Formats: sequence, C-alpha cells, structure tokens
Amino acid sequence: MFDKNKEKHAQELPTLRSVRRACSRELYRTAKRLKVWIPPDKMEEAEKLYLKKVAGHLVWIAENNSNRKLLSDWWRDNVADDIAALWNVEKEPLVKAFREAFGG
Repeated sequence: MFDKNKEKHAQELPTLRSVRRACSRELYRTAKRLKVWIPPDKMEEAEKLYLKKVAGHLVWIAENNSNRKLLSDWWRDNVADDIAALWNVEKEPLVKAFREAFGG
C-alpha cells in the first residue's frame, strides 16, 4: 500500500552547503531581474539572512520542495520584507522578481 506521508517524511534533508548555494543563486537571479545593482556586501548580508530563515523552516521547506508556488508564498511572507529593507527596494517588485527567478 502506498502511503504518501511516509514517503514524504522519509526524505533526507538537504545539506547546509546545498541550501546556502541555492539561496545564493535565487537571490542573484532575483537581483538580476530587478535590474538594480546590489552592492556585494548587501548581497552577502541578504544571503545570510535568507539562509537563517530557511534553516529555521528547513523541514517544512524540504517537505514542500516540489511546490514552487507555496515556497514563493512562504518567501513573500517571511523573507521579502527584510530583504526589501536591506536592498532599499519596494516589496512588490522584489516579490515579482523572485517569483520569476524561482519559478513560482
């Protein structure tokens, strides 16, 4: 008998290295779509912030890794405000750029 929940919870969590690289790529692609230059120190600070938020919700993110729309909504609700303030950009264009870059 096939039990989707058991299979979902049996997945291994991604490594810290792979999470850090994914966060870095996602933010780079987002900044590129914003067409705004982000100083390297602000980009690095945003990566650390994003990684910290992802690490706090890693189990939930790993369980929902195939649902890009849900993950984009999570990013909008939990990460976008902080990064928008850090990068001095408005939240809505940032969220739109992230969705385009992330695929959600």
